[in-house]
Amino acid sequence: MSSATSAHSVVEPSSTSKRIAGAIVIVYALITLIPLVWIFLTSIKSPPDSISYPPKIVFTPTLEGYCNLLTTRTRQTPEYIASLPAPTGTCDEVTRKRNMVIAGPSNFLPRFANSLVIAFGSTFLAVSLGTLAAYGFSRFRVPLADDLLFFILSTRMMPPIAVAIPIYLMYRELGLSDTALGMILLYTAVNVSLAVWLLKGFIDEIPREYEEAAMIDGYTRLQAFWKVVLPQATTGIAATAIFCLIFAWNEYAFAALLTSGEAQTAPPFIPTIIGEGGQDWPAVAAGTTIFLIPILVFTILLRKQLLRGITFGAVRK
Repeated sequence: MSSATSAHSVVEPSSTSKRIAGAIVIVYALITLIPLVWIFLTSIKSPPDSISYPPKIVFTPTLEGYCNLLTTRTRQTPEYIASLPAPTGTCDEVTRKRNMVIAGPSNFLPRFANSLVIAFGSTFLAVSLGTLAAYGFSRFRVPLADDLLFFILSTRMMPPIAVAIPIYLMYRELGLSDTALGMILLYTAVNVSLAVWLLKGFIDEIPREYEEAAMIDGYTRLQAFWKVVLPQATTGIAATAIFCLIFAWNEYAFAALLTSGEAQTAPPFIPTIIGEGGQDWPAVAAGTTIFLIPILVFTILLRKQLLRGITFGAVRK
């Protein structure tokens, strides 16, 4: 009995092993944060400082990059600028130091809004449809279920460029080019396969007895699904939503091919920001920094559900 107990006993890692593991995690986290920190620092540099060689670590911070990102400017003579009233804001003041005046807002905020609508809209649809499909595969006998699941997964095996031209031609005929609806439907179709596969694993781990007990108490199948299964699958849904949102938020190839104006998202717009004499790197970095905020906030808000969702089913009783 004692030998069997010792054979199944769990060996706790030593304090030294924990310290080494913690140090490795901290070092890895710091290394992965270096590009993000560098992007932020570039966003608060002046254009000359952003392209200086060797790169400047110590510099005078400025909001010029953010002002250039959010406004359009025109160059004027010093005499004309001197005749203007006092600057009304930080961007106005920064712009006049470059002998320029603000002509109006830029197109960044509309493109950023398009990203929000398309990414969150497609994520909601993909997770909703994926949850229903995963529940069907998990709870019912579906003919050729394994073949259907493999077919669903195979839609993500091909590179986007392989289907870009057919989708472009189809969208042009249907009038979905450069529309938010078209991009939402496309990203939903791409993400729903991932959602089905992830959520099926989560729903498989939920005991059927919960639903059976609910239906014995008078619940319909739909009510049991809504009031019993969905609350149990919340962690899996949150994890799936994050993965789907990351794809839709960062997707570039289809956005560059299928949008150009009304429905253009931020990823294809940010690289096109041009300043005087070439690429406006502080403005590009400022756009990238702002673009990171929604996905970062969304992930932080769901971090507990994401951790539970990733480890869900890893330890079974």
